[in-house]
Amino acid sequence: MNFDDEFEGLFELPMFADVRPPAPKATQTDRLTQSFEEVNSFYELYHREPLLNGAFTEKTLARILLGIRKDASKCKALLSYDRFNLLREPFVVDVDQEFDDIFNNPMLDISEEALSIFDVPTHLAKKQEKAEPDFVAQREKCEDFHLYESGFKQVHKELKKGKRPLTKFNNQALKEGNYYIVSGVMVFLEKIFELKMNKNYHYDGRTRCIYENGTESNILLDTLRKSIYSDGFLVSECSDTDEEAFQRSFSVVKEDVQDGWIYVLRSLSKESAICDQKNLYKIGFSTIPVEERIKNAEHEPTYLMDKVEIVATWKTFNIKTHEFENLIHQFFSSAMFHIKVQEQGGEVFTPREWFVVPFSIIESAIDKIIDKSIVKYHYNRTLEAMEEVAEVKERIKSDKIDTTGWNVLTLNIKQIWFNLIISGEKSIEYRDLKESKLAAFTWVDGNDGKRYLHQFNAIRFYVGSSRTQDSALVEVIDTTYNADTRQVKYHLGKILEVDIKKESQNNS
Repeated sequence: MNFDDEFEGLFELPMFADVRPPAPKATQTDRLTQSFEEVNSFYELYHREPLLNGAFTEKTLARILLGIRKDASKCKALLSYDRFNLLREPFVVDVDQEFDDIFNNPMLDISEEALSIFDVPTHLAKKQEKAEPDFVAQREKCEDFHLYESGFKQVHKELKKGKRPLTKFNNQALKEGNYYIVSGVMVFLEKIFELKMNKNYHYDGRTRCIYENGTESNILLDTLRKSIYSDGFLVSECSDTDEEAFQRSFSVVKEDVQDGWIYVLRSLSKESAICDQKNLYKIGFSTIPVEERIKNAEHEPTYLMDKVEIVATWKTFNIKTHEFENLIHQFFSSAMFHIKVQEQGGEVFTPREWFVVPFSIIESAIDKIIDKSIVKYHYNRTLEAMEEVAEVKERIKSDKIDTTGWNVLTLNIKQIWFNLIISGEKSIEYRDLKESKLAAFTWVDGNDGKRYLHQFNAIRFYVGSSRTQDSALVEVIDTTYNADTRQVKYHLGKILEVDIKKESQNNS
């Protein structure tokens, strides 16, 4: 009896078919590579490096890239992954020495038979040619910017006054003559040329976009749409808010009874932390005339222990004024002024009714509370503007399909990529073929000893690692392998199932 053959034969029994060695823990190099691949994915989507003044995710990626560039050893380790030439070489690479180190590595002293596990059939290793663009859109100086400058100023003025709210962009059609915000910069879509439907069934064409910094671009319409969807807003049409609107809202008849005053105050304090703060106002409610209420302001911590001046007051009728005041405070909670004030007795007090908000926005918010439309908005502190809130629909869940006999791959994915897959904008999912993932994505043919890609009928995507988040089952129409980048490409087809907790449908 050959004991070795008998022992190996045990593991060929069907009961051991699913036995796998434990997956190795991620190393520091794996984590570094994964972080840099996230930067690569950002560049591939937006055709630019992440910026330090961008949104939270973009800012995080920018810091990762900056940290890598400052470390020569990290740059060396990631050179093979630098598909977009993002790493500036702060060091001189001795190519000959690098090759000597590689080929003299004892890890390479293995048999040809052992190396054969990494063989990939020729038909899987073919490199797909990517069509080069005719040209890449570049921003350049706008020679006739003087024709548009006043428009940008007027829109900013109307935003500050609350006459134009911002609206979250949700892949609706772009229109000539509209203003948009992209990564904090206002852009005017002046013209769309040669409009036609692209392979993703979106209307596309060249544009003329004017930017508020005096530049212009002929960016593709679909590229502009993706940028706004990812990190931008639609600037809604102007709706006037004036004193007559307030009067109409507070129209009074004989039967009405006044129940108080809403007031806006400005501090007269000489303390630098207070007097140097622009657009600092107290918003409050009083059941007695405001002039009488503030007589002892310099002795009360709620008034910052100093005199105040009245900016505006409104008499309130037929409303629950305390609730009105609470709603105002909740609406502007992100702009609350944080300061500690010491009373004359020594006790420290933290006022809760002071906010850093332009007065015109306060006026507009009060008007929208009165006409009950305030629920459609929230305050965007960064842009100092009112932002229209997307209408939240109930959970979307399609009928389940029978996948008996299917080979289904389960993958975790970030929300931004999930959304692009569901919308049809992302048709390929990439996965690095690491040694720790060989069993998941490939298999070895016992006849020829070569490794082949698993062919999946569908992929079930989950947002994040929790199975309670959004998910979708998506058809796989083809699976290819790029030997240069060692990446498996899953070419996606129809959306077969969706389970989305919430869907935001834009109001505009």
